[in-house]
Amino acid sequence: MLTELNTTNPGSYFWQGNVACVEGALAAGCKFFAGYPITPANEISEWMSRRIPSFGGVFIQMEDEIASMGAIIGASWGGAKSMTATSGPGFSLMQENIGLAIMTETPCVVVDVQRVGPSTGQATKCAQGDIMQARWGTHGDHEIIALAPNSVQEMFTLTVKAFNLAERYRTPVILLADEIVSHLRERIDVPEKVEVVERQEILQPPFFSSGFDIPKGMPPLGRGLGVSITGSTHDPAGIRATTSPEIHRKLVEGLTFKIQRDKSQLADCEMIGVEGCDIGVISFGCTSRAVEDAIEIVAQRGIRVGHLRLRTIWPFPEEKVRELAEQTNRILVPEMNLGQLSLEVERIVSDGTKVLPLNKIGGGLIFTPSEIASAILRSMER
Repeated sequence: MLTELNTTNPGSYFWQGNVACVEGALAAGCKFFAGYPITPANEISEWMSRRIPSFGGVFIQMEDEIASMGAIIGASWGGAKSMTATSGPGFSLMQENIGLAIMTETPCVVVDVQRVGPSTGQATKCAQGDIMQARWGTHGDHEIIALAPNSVQEMFTLTVKAFNLAERYRTPVILLADEIVSHLRERIDVPEKVEVVERQEILQPPFFSSGFDIPKGMPPLGRGLGVSITGSTHDPAGIRATTSPEIHRKLVEGLTFKIQRDKSQLADCEMIGVEGCDIGVISFGCTSRAVEDAIEIVAQRGIRVGHLRLRTIWPFPEEKVRELAEQTNRILVPEMNLGQLSLEVERIVSDGTKVLPLNKIGGGLIFTPSEIASAILRSMER
């Protein structure tokens, strides 16, 4: 059921990205937050601890990220929309319980503010190296939804969207932010109404069906229904069935198909100047902001750039990438890692399309418009 809520007075604000994330969560109806301190996501916890009690919600600082993820799963089954926030090292610790949330079809939101890794890395510096971790961090066959904001405005709107998608598909959703966007301060417009997907209660505990229907709501706990929730292979009633190949096949196919089926709807992208372009650029997050200025620089040289800016990273927007590749045989992929997004692009496009990685890591050094413009000019000479 879609309703309209507003928890923050509508109007214009000058917010930090992490603050906008909290306000988006509250607008979406978040009533439970559990987390553990980690840079550069700390402001989310700090602001949430101030704000959520006034909305009848609960904030808990847990002993670690493993417990944080477990707590939001439990809170979600208790009837509360729930969220946690972390960065790369904490995101690593959460992966087992993210798999549990997928297997038990538990709606919740996980914010990962990316920083330099591996391990502790450079805690205060920006990176974009968690793309594949978001997709494949937990084991087994599964699908995931991951959204990537590039502005303070989108830290608000995509957090709301993350909660709505979590409820619609009964699955954990990842907000794959980065340090620059999370710590950026800029104007944001809060609308008068925010569309929110409310949770529905059902009086039976289905987890999947042979028709791959998405469960319409969740069963209420503590009301005598006798709901069984397990990370083991289970039948539609939640009862363990760890020796049945058929039940496991139906379960995992149902978990993956409900997202695969709607890939085209989930592929939220911004496509600018694609038709008839000389070269394409695919980007996301803070890097996409530099791309926008780079396009203006090379336009003075008469070069037309088609920009595909990803707001949805997973499921990967394959159709949009192919659409760009149909217009040009050169695609530049700038990213703050050693080439995770470019590998996905190479997998999708035809052999006649050159995929040109542009990578930058370490020290939190972000791309400048001139760097990307120079890379575009060089690629036109190849």
